[in-house]
Amino acid sequence: MDLFALLDQTVERNASDLHLKAGRPPLFRISGELLPDKKHEKLTEAEIREAVFGLTNEQVVNRFLTELEADIAYDYESRARFRINIFFQRGKVGAVLRRIPLQIPALEELGLPMVLKEIALRKQGWILVAGPTGSGKSTSMSSMVEYINQNRSCHVVTIEDPIEFIYTDKKATINQRQIGADTLDFSEALRRVLRQDPDVILMGEMRDAKSMETAMHAAETGHLVFSTIHTQDSKQTLDRVLDSFPPDQSHQIRQLFAQTLVSIIAQKLLRRKDDARLVVATEVLINTPHVGQLLAEGKIGEIEKALQRGTEYYQMQSFNQDLARLVAEGAVTAEEALSHSPNPGDLKLMLRGLGSGSSNIRNVTKQEEKPRKPSSAGAKKGGGDGPPAGRPGAPRAAAKKEGKLSEEKGFDL
Repeated sequence: MDLFALLDQTVERNASDLHLKAGRPPLFRISGELLPDKKHEKLTEAEIREAVFGLTNEQVVNRFLTELEADIAYDYESRARFRINIFFQRGKVGAVLRRIPLQIPALEELGLPMVLKEIALRKQGWILVAGPTGSGKSTSMSSMVEYINQNRSCHVVTIEDPIEFIYTDKKATINQRQIGADTLDFSEALRRVLRQDPDVILMGEMRDAKSMETAMHAAETGHLVFSTIHTQDSKQTLDRVLDSFPPDQSHQIRQLFAQTLVSIIAQKLLRRKDDARLVVATEVLINTPHVGQLLAEGKIGEIEKALQRGTEYYQMQSFNQDLARLVAEGAVTAEEALSHSPNPGDLKLMLRGLGSGSSNIRNVTKQEEKPRKPSSAGAKKGGGDGPPAGRPGAPRAAAKKEGKLSEEKGFDL
């Protein structure tokens, strides 16, 4: 196996990941799909061991053989950087190599709402970037940090496992610390970071109550803190953080969370209509005074309504509002949007309100309007699962392109 030829293919085919598994040819994840290299022979474990171990040093290899897991980073000839996870499955070594671009993309390139620029320039608080694995959380967070780097004279400290994007100092000075190489322990690095005079702290993934509490205390003491979390949307993120603590701490943590939260930015990747690449759908919850009050009182269910009502003034947006925008702009099909919606019923109502010009939307509407056959159990006339009576279509906020900052607010676009 020529691993470097496979890395070349990963870059040339714009694949996000390269999978190496004994007994299968190499697999590339392209536009969300895992595709085998049909021209390549099946890999042996010996080939995988030799190739992957050759990318690191003996110390890391020995630690992997002891701990049975390892994360490393590898720079490939100034073409790309790879985050590599090495693991055992059924006693055999396997690996997944995630491609990381050398250039950090701008928020505009990623298609993210421009309100994130305003959020990134906050002086203190906790910013959580949420989404499932492979949804681009790290890329979005890095783009926000790079925006800070270009626009604010400050000290940024990152704690990563491993280091992914590499920053070059511009207006900011950035120190990047890698677990296992620059610091031995994530918890200890978090404890020590406040002694390094940081203005901005990138903590990486929030995994437990201790790291979450450390992030909130850092935000409380005047720092801007970035973290990622494996949740689907804003509500699930709020629940995950609050449920991580024992009941006897719930009141204290809710108050601290309400005081320190700046924003939850949740995202999902969808297949574009032209299959050229993936496109991001984003939910943005901003901790307004009203949202903060609801959070402090534990009224999590009411925060979703506050999010939807905050689109005009605060530039918040729900997933359904952004999904409806993507359909209206022709970026994704209605079926693709509905498959990623947290509430498909509400999204269907929003799509109906966008107009009948799109054949894609017409097809979805026709499917919904097909008469239902009465059930054999003697269903009553007028039964069925149609949309609730009197429910507004709410197309206004959905059809409006989200995330644009008005020039009179003075934000740099």
